[in-house]
Amino acid sequence: MIMSSLGVAFALLGAALSALLSGVGSAKGVGIAGQAAAGVTTEDPNKFSQVLILQLLPGTQGIYGLLIAFITMTQIGVMGGSADMSLAKGLLYLAACLPMGVVGLFSAIAQGKAAVASIGLVSKRPDQFGKAMIFPAMVETYAILALLISILAIFGVGALNV
Repeated sequence: MIMSSLGVAFALLGAALSALLSGVGSAKGVGIAGQAAAGVTTEDPNKFSQVLILQLLPGTQGIYGLLIAFITMTQIGVMGGSADMSLAKGLLYLAACLPMGVVGLFSAIAQGKAAVASIGLVSKRPDQFGKAMIFPAMVETYAILALLISILAIFGVGALNV
């Protein structure tokens, strides 16, 4: 009984870390981009919609982390079903959640910094908005790769009889 509770506890830790780390990264990334966006909007309120889009880009990692947490909780039976598993399986779920959590943390902050630079570009050359979007979007690629790895790993762990 204790071992099955420990397995669920580790799986829940993985879900929590995925949402927590990605959420912290997104909050930081959106925050630093928001500071730059507010400065540009102060000078030219007509650029609000362009800089807002750039500011919001680092927020996606928090959404991805939350998605991984929901998928994990569904897979382990916490959101309906039987939450009973071995310690080994709980540790595997924890490991499966970590790519999204760790990459989400760092990529959201990096994306926020890239968004700041793009906001600076838009402030001086608003006609270059399309190009400015590409810089922070490139960072998004790595968050999406981590999301895919975590999803595949979670479903892979679910299929194991450990």
